[in-house]
Amino acid sequence: MSSSIDVSLGQVAGALALIVVAIAISRWREADLEKDIGIAVIRSFVQLTAIGYLIQVIFDVDSLALVVAMLAVMVGFGALSARNRARTVPNVLGPLLVALSAAAAITLGLVVALGIFDPTPRYLVPVGGMVIGNAMTAAAVSLNRLGDEVRSSARQIEATLALGATASQAVAPVVRRSLRSGMIALIDSTKTTGLIFFPGTMVGMLIAGADPTDAVRLQLILLYLLVGATSIAALIATGMAQRNFFTPAQQLRDPPEP
Repeated sequence: MSSSIDVSLGQVAGALALIVVAIAISRWREADLEKDIGIAVIRSFVQLTAIGYLIQVIFDVDSLALVVAMLAVMVGFGALSARNRARTVPNVLGPLLVALSAAAAITLGLVVALGIFDPTPRYLVPVGGMVIGNAMTAAAVSLNRLGDEVRSSARQIEATLALGATASQAVAPVVRRSLRSGMIALIDSTKTTGLIFFPGTMVGMLIAGADPTDAVRLQLILLYLLVGATSIAALIATGMAQRNFFTPAQQLRDPPEP
């Protein structure tokens, strides 16, 4: 798995032909997405180029402290981004920070302890980025569903509380559905991997000239890591955030407006 591939800026520019197609479709159907597509292209180029140079510095220095610092920054930005998708949940930033941090720490710690990956920046940086990104998505989807469910089920929750149930018992069905929402997308994509689509890591390794069996095995490892990480993130995020809907006397608060 030591093969490498050289990609020129000219090749990257050539791929912009597909962006032109997307813009043309948007204009043709009056979807009004041209500005968003343009911003996405510019931001992706600037952000990925910058992170590429940063990763190269981390690889050259070979410092675990820099790896931890980079992952911590990613957790912070991920929590802020996910918060914007879960505005109906009170005080959601804290649960998100804990959920993403725990997902990254537990997942990376486990793969290192089991000897799956060496504790070096070359493994921890890309794998950590994948884990945090997918954990962020799972936590955001779960919390967004949690906020909507609590609002729509407010009367049922209050009735359950009036019958003597605790806050955790009253909101348990809502939390269960929210947790499922955050995990189901990755689980479904894992089911269809290899039949309907090839994941990005596997495709990248095949293009770079790696042996197909090595590409498949690495992709399987990453898929299993991501399923575990999203489960941890969704569980912790919903488990902590559900408390924010209730007062210390276990009364349902008025949820914030979306």
